[in-house]
Amino acid sequence: MEVLNNLAFGFSHALTLQNLMFCALGCTVGTLVGLLPGLGPLATISLLLPLTYSIDTTGALIMLAGIYYGAQYGDSVSAITMKIPHASSIVACIDGYAMTLKGKTGLALFTAGFSSFIGGTVAIVVLAFLAPSLGEVAFLFGPADYCALMLVGFVCVSFVTTGSLLNGLAMCMVGVLLGSIGTDVNSGLARFTWDAPFLADGVGIVSIALGCFGIAEIAKNLDSREERSPFNGKIKLMPTWPEFKRIIPSALRGSVVGSILGILPGGGPVIAQFAAYALDKKVSKYRHEIGTGCIEGVAGQAAADEAAARTSFIPLMSIGIPENAVMALMMAAFIIKGIQPGPNMIAGHPELFWGLVASMWIGNCFLLVLNVPLVRYWLSVFKIPYNVLFPAILFFCCIGTYSINNNLDDVFITVAFGALGYLFMRLEMDPSPLMLGFILGPMLEENFRRSMLLSRGSFEVFINRPISGTLISLIAAFILWQTFVFFRQRGKAKELVVTEPVAS
Repeated sequence: MEVLNNLAFGFSHALTLQNLMFCALGCTVGTLVGLLPGLGPLATISLLLPLTYSIDTTGALIMLAGIYYGAQYGDSVSAITMKIPHASSIVACIDGYAMTLKGKTGLALFTAGFSSFIGGTVAIVVLAFLAPSLGEVAFLFGPADYCALMLVGFVCVSFVTTGSLLNGLAMCMVGVLLGSIGTDVNSGLARFTWDAPFLADGVGIVSIALGCFGIAEIAKNLDSREERSPFNGKIKLMPTWPEFKRIIPSALRGSVVGSILGILPGGGPVIAQFAAYALDKKVSKYRHEIGTGCIEGVAGQAAADEAAARTSFIPLMSIGIPENAVMALMMAAFIIKGIQPGPNMIAGHPELFWGLVASMWIGNCFLLVLNVPLVRYWLSVFKIPYNVLFPAILFFCCIGTYSINNNLDDVFITVAFGALGYLFMRLEMDPSPLMLGFILGPMLEENFRRSMLLSRGSFEVFINRPISGTLISLIAAFILWQTFVFFRQRGKAKELVVTEPVAS
């Protein structure tokens, strides 16, 4: 009952005309940012942060939050229609773009939009009911526990890859090596930079994502020498009832995964999408279709992406720890307004906390209207002939890459990864595991080295701690099970080879 009273208090602030306007503005700008290839919420919030000086505190934070979770809605459009992802829509390229090639673009976008609504709704419930106490869960995780959690992420390679497991592992290791480029966080020494100053901070995830997926896909389309556009003919938007029933379970599973990983520092939408996709590929009734243009492959990751974006506010507002760069900018916005995020924020500024939570649900409704009924109008941009469209796509990719650090070298790096991604496509090697390795590799290394320092080089820390010990046990059980399945399938294949000549 207390939570309901707090939510009513929050809606009384969020439903003012001024705050409604800022919520709608943030959601619209975030959606547009997500639609444009190469741009993202980080650059947009950075540019708009100075405006918060002249805007009311609650309205300013509602607008910035709307840009962040609105971009999670919109970024799936370019991933599904053109295979040009943002960091949080990499997995959407797998089944979403495959559905586009099958002429199911409208269905894929409806699935992503509706699943995002479900994910956002579940996350808002978690945020409202559990934020005051759930943020303390992050304190239970030590370096060894995060290290084990990252290892669980590497186990997901067998589910994320659409090719052979060996190719997936190889691509994952390439991603780990790419993630090690730059300055070592512990020693301050440069690693694999070849004395190039622009590699001192490492390779950006945006450069790899736009290169390996976006530019590589454009090169592949141009190489085919076929006249094509992202989709043709009438857009079928609404799913049939059997298709709709397939969306709900996957979206609910993704919502739970995203809500959990959004709370943990180092988690967030990027990792949540991989985890939700891996879970669907394991437990879904249609798991054998995932990877070939399946609704579940779009629904689960979209819900996890949106849920993680909402619950990532929990560590920021409850314990004062930003879990990613966007949350760091949000923390800066709080501080600009003279508010210190942390345990005392909910009690000291209840109108801000509960107003922000209530505005998220209002923003969720705004985004559902923007991304489902108006999908046809968003997609009218992509009806331009491809030979006219692809230069504009390349332009936005270059602008988006350049705008992050205002560095022209990032554009050259993106082009280089575009050539590498095209090579991967020619060799039929899926770049998705590369992104997983690139994201998890540095986090695994950092937490592993911290664990070794704290335990004085003893590996027992991974077993003695309850959380890490449980996760390591699950990993071991999974590897044993996969080994058993592999040898059983191999034995069946040998039996077929032996019996076929006898049968003939």
